[in-house]
Amino acid sequence: MYEGAVQELIDELGRLPGVGPKSAQRLAFYILEGDGDDIKRLVNAIVTVKERVKFCTVCGNVAEQDTCGICRDPRRDPTAICVVEESKDVIAVERTRSFRGRYHVLGGAINPIAGIGPDQLRIRELLSRLSDDQIEEIIIATDPNLEGEATATYLARMLKTIGIKVTRLASGLPVGGDLEYADEVTLGRAFEGRRTVS
Repeated sequence: MYEGAVQELIDELGRLPGVGPKSAQRLAFYILEGDGDDIKRLVNAIVTVKERVKFCTVCGNVAEQDTCGICRDPRRDPTAICVVEESKDVIAVERTRSFRGRYHVLGGAINPIAGIGPDQLRIRELLSRLSDDQIEEIIIATDPNLEGEATATYLARMLKTIGIKVTRLASGLPVGGDLEYADEVTLGRAFEGRRTVS
């Protein structure tokens, strides 16, 4: 559609997750028309993150050192590990301020259609962490979708034999939601997780 460098930029931006053709075009023209200093800062930020950021050797979270800040923090509870799919999920849990343990990032979820099985995830690394006698609970916090459920079921079955308490985050209706708009799985989970009202 466009010539040379502009089309190349649009094509590259379109490869980013969640960026469709129209968004890629808008971003490309923002970059093209944008202030040179702003664009240089963006380019430098991208280069810097690729050079400095790696994955924590313990939990798999993003880090600028060998271990992330959470794994290095002695105030974190070493008896509980929250298993999540991606690093962004760590941030989501941290925002709740409800969990003070440590994390394990799987690097995705089981998805046979995409060719992702248990061997492509950081499950072996999780098992090696469980040799630590301090760990008392594994909290499975995978997404409440088909892939997340498959991953949670696989982990629960595998971890049951180890003798460590395994829990799964509750799922159900969102606060402020309407029953009529809830899908069957969400509504079913809400019924399964109901509590006694005092």
